[in-house]
Amino acid sequence: MTLLIALAKLCVSNRLLISTDISWNIYENLLSYLGNSPYFKVIYHRGTLQIMSPSSRHKIYKKMLGMLVENYCLETGIRFYPLGSTTLKSQDKLKGIEPDQCYCIGSKKKIPNLAIEVVITSGGIQTLEIYQGLGVSEVWFWQNGKLQVFFLENSESLQKNNSQLLPNLDLDLLVSYLDRDDPFDAIWDFKERSKKEEERRKK
Repeated sequence: MTLLIALAKLCVSNRLLISTDISWNIYENLLSYLGNSPYFKVIYHRGTLQIMSPSSRHKIYKKMLGMLVENYCLETGIRFYPLGSTTLKSQDKLKGIEPDQCYCIGSKKKIPNLAIEVVITSGGIQTLEIYQGLGVSEVWFWQNGKLQVFFLENSESLQKNNSQLLPNLDLDLLVSYLDRDDPFDAIWDFKERSKKEEERRKK
């Protein structure tokens, strides 16, 4: 009952619930209890558990980023396998996370090589270390209108100016479409622009 009350409060406040000294079994049981609920995002790192209730703004940016990436790949002929917010976890490393979006770029893999995080609420667990430990090659963080890219090299996540998996993607251009008034027009315009850029690049 205490957990239900806490989760209900999270839905209303769009805030974080952080608990320490949480065992892996409790984390696993919580995942089973919540199922695939879109109302909560669960992160686990070495005994620290974080539960967040994403706001509608968070969900809009998450969806838009995913659609922009997918349309870019479609127009440029890059194969991708969308895994959405699939839970990534390792009991051996005591790490677990639900990306806002994640993909296998190029071919299917056990672990996606691209994860995208929308950061609206500050504080909480630093997720880059989790992705690094799980072996996710590239992670994007969108926060305050800017996109930061980190790429895994020699077991260390290094910040990059552009995507290493999608090197021809203009990230500044992509970000500029996130705040367009009409999502349909934004996606369509970006899709057409990506197609023209790819045609010009191949000439």
